Amino acid sequence: MNQKEMLESIVQEVMKQMSGGAPTPASNGNGACANAEADYPLSEKRADQIKSPTGKTLSEITLDKVISGEITAEDCKIRPETLELQAQIAESVGRNAFAKNLRRAAELIAIPDERLLEIYNALRPYRSTKAELIAIADELEGQYKAKINGAFVREAADNYEKRGRLKV
Repeated sequence: MNQKEMLESIVQEVMKQMSGGAPTPASNGNGACANAEADYPLSEKRADQIKSPTGKTLSEITLDKVISGEITAEDCKIRPETLELQAQIAESVGRNAFAKNLRRAAELIAIPDERLLEIYNALRPYRSTKAELIAIADELEGQYKAKINGAFVREAADNYEKRGRLKV
């Protein structure tokens, strides 16, 4: 296998795995999957409906376009709507914890990467006071509408307080 074939194979595998939670399956009219389990995997059953934040479909993302620069990193990102659809599929097969994680991830898409890393570091034991963690929770809920993640940070603040893991 030459280098181009190997690279193409890697890109196809990455796209296949990324889109396993990426399409827009049939809707029941209120944004939910009409037949979530039947739409899985989304990359195979609804590939024509998988869209990037820039509006490109999965079928438009090819190795040649990546090499030519026509496809950017922004074209390869997932949308919150895609993660929600994947969460619905997970719930339809009883994987509720996984569905919750997908919804938490969907909320994080709106937060700049640099800020996410700052929040991650702040959540490490002994790095933040309870007030600092509560301020992060308020920011997540208010500025980014990330209610699930805000509740997660509040829960972490309470647990760190109980376990003596807050910065003094």
